Amino acid sequence: MMIHVPGVVPATELPEIQAQLAAAKWSDGRITAGREAQKVKNNLQLSQDSPVQQALAPRLHRWLEMSALVTAAALPRRVLPALINRYHDGMHYGPHVDNAMRLVEGQGFVRTDVSATLFLSDPASYDGGELVIEDSLGTQAVKLPAGDLILYPASSLHHVRPVTRGNRYAACFWIESLLPDPRDREALFRIEGVINGLRRDNESHPALPILGMVYQNLLRRFSDT
Repeated sequence: MMIHVPGVVPATELPEIQAQLAAAKWSDGRITAGREAQKVKNNLQLSQDSPVQQALAPRLHRWLEMSALVTAAALPRRVLPALINRYHDGMHYGPHVDNAMRLVEGQGFVRTDVSATLFLSDPASYDGGELVIEDSLGTQAVKLPAGDLILYPASSLHHVRPVTRGNRYAACFWIESLLPDPRDREALFRIEGVINGLRRDNESHPALPILGMVYQNLLRRFSDT
């Protein structure tokens, strides 16, 4: 299941963020790639000790947590710190699958169930750079407005096409979900969508308590906590 989440970053905050990224000092993105990914990864990213990374990553994390749509679709248990990246001058990231586990200081290994890419550049400011994701519905190329985010299964094969003009800035997150199985997450997401639709039409609809009970009991059943 792929979910487009618009407006994760407030539009008023984007000019400042983009100015910070343009002035930042960048490192080789292969530092955090796995053995196979290093062979196909060609981009830049902010190091964890970068002042821009340390100032910006927590802000992006908070906005992600504030999104009701992200919560409904991913049911986050833990969200890994953002990796903020830059592509320019032909840089790209070849076909790969994200590591199933990531080692986080103080937390040990964290399972990656859901991947998220938060676009931070105006799409008109660069050419190429589409995120291409292969899922059960086929191959989809994604290039979103600045501040928008795409959620997709971390198990998906995906790549970033070469950037041929300008700079593509983005932040990548990985989410360990309360529900490891993507089929369970999608089922609950669909049920919650029906509940919200009924509530908008009629807050006293007699089906709402029953649907709410079904949702909560399925969450108990599917959760790995």
